[in-house]
Amino acid sequence: MRGKTQNHSIDSLIALVLFGVFAACILMVLLTGAEAYRRLTERDRDGFGERTCLQYVATKIRQAESGDGIYIEDLGGVEALCIPENIGERVFVTRIYCYDGWLREIFTSASAVCEPSDGEKIIKIAGLDFDLEDGLLTVAQEREGGEDSLELTLSLRGEGAPA
Repeated sequence: MRGKTQNHSIDSLIALVLFGVFAACILMVLLTGAEAYRRLTERDRDGFGERTCLQYVATKIRQAESGDGIYIEDLGGVEALCIPENIGERVFVTRIYCYDGWLREIFTSASAVCEPSDGEKIIKIAGLDFDLEDGLLTVAQEREGGEDSLELTLSLRGEGAPA
């Protein structure tokens, strides 16, 4: 009778050890998967910010009545892309710029005086530069950490040019 009790304890111990090994393996797989998921979501979030900023500016340019009137101005020490729009007999301007780590936009009458802090925050970015030359607008978005910037070059269409 003593042999059966000892045999039963060894069987229970082996089952307990196997259960522990199985639980440890499951835990390792879950932790590895959670880390991979974290890295993927972080990469996607960073890529979203980079793609969205330039696509936002490109969409605003494409929505403009004409590329002829687009210009760059100094808005309180910040370089702003200005897209004029005629509404009735008045001229309004959409100003797009980077201030305080944010892509910002403000829509005002052409004669309005505004400060960089007045604009609506769109998306968090490191910096933004505009260059307008011979009908080509180059938008350069600075990346976090001083990496190479992303650039987008658009050809501005004139009044008589096809869309």
